[in-house]
Amino acid sequence: MTTVEPMAAATARLRAAGLRVTAQRIALLMAVDESPGHPDAETLRHVALRVTGGLSLQATYNVLRALTDAGLVRCTMIPGQPGRYETERGDNHHHFVCRSCGSIRNVKCAVGRAPCLDPEIPGTYEIEEAAVTFWGRCPDCAVTGD
Repeated sequence: MTTVEPMAAATARLRAAGLRVTAQRIALLMAVDESPGHPDAETLRHVALRVTGGLSLQATYNVLRALTDAGLVRCTMIPGQPGRYETERGDNHHHFVCRSCGSIRNVKCAVGRAPCLDPEIPGTYEIEEAAVTFWGRCPDCAVTGD
């Protein structure tokens, strides 16, 4: 089994999504892919700097928006936190957010097939996705009483 080098894989994914290939896009797509959890733009910028050598925060946001619009990256907006990013896998998952430490964990789809919920909305609306966020305390915070 051959392993595709990360830069080549990122380049191929950008091309397949119809995006122009740039060093910033490659670096940020690789940063999202290799970062655990749900990092914010500033964290991803620092990871991407290893490849680009220079990258402003504004350029980081611009590239992340392009990657999100192209369906390569998912941006999750949690109230009170900056946008969080992860590789888009088309798995239609939800999130659990710890109210104490702010950690974010993926949660499988609540019920059934996408979009997971059957809202009472007129049939003329075209539903593409349901964003569900569960709030509570993670096991570590529950044990310590944080």
